[in-house]
Amino acid sequence: MMVSKGNLVKNKLHDRIKQIEAEQGIKFSNTQKVLLTIEGSITAILDVLYGTVSIFLLRRHFEPADSETAAFLDVEEGEEIHYREVLIHGRGKPMIYALSYIALNRCREEAHDDLVNGEIPIGKLLKKYEVESRREIRDIYIEKPNATLRELFKTDEDFVSRDYIIIQNKQIIMRTKESFPISYFTEEMV
Repeated sequence: MMVSKGNLVKNKLHDRIKQIEAEQGIKFSNTQKVLLTIEGSITAILDVLYGTVSIFLLRRHFEPADSETAAFLDVEEGEEIHYREVLIHGRGKPMIYALSYIALNRCREEAHDDLVNGEIPIGKLLKKYEVESRREIRDIYIEKPNATLRELFKTDEDFVSRDYIIIQNKQIIMRTKESFPISYFTEEMV
């Protein structure tokens, strides 16, 4: 059963977590709650909890923004957007899938190569280039896995996902969706 996507501007994050738990009849672990609500680097949290994690670039390319992408990045339709898919991997298995849409023309030029390369986590890039920014979580939800997620994680179970944007100088520079299987990061894994 898919949870409808809500507007987290209206609801606090903990209220959204409680709503999903009630609708799904589940209880998120504290680790899952942290990973879903942290407005900082998720790789930094994973490094602390599970040892150093790695980033594997799955796909990257540039494409003109369609109407949907233009709307959620607040750019002109047709503007070139960098599309980047990565897998955060640790302890010999995939941990989190991340899909990002990056408005490169809004990012500092010296960061472009690292952003396109895709091998450095976004949080570490923001720190490396001393980018003053903030993350704003737009939604947390449960969804059925698409073919990519089923293949990467070797499961058909539901996934927990979160969408967030990174804002710099009052402009959205990136939108990211992060997903992991609902059975991941339970208390037993810590």
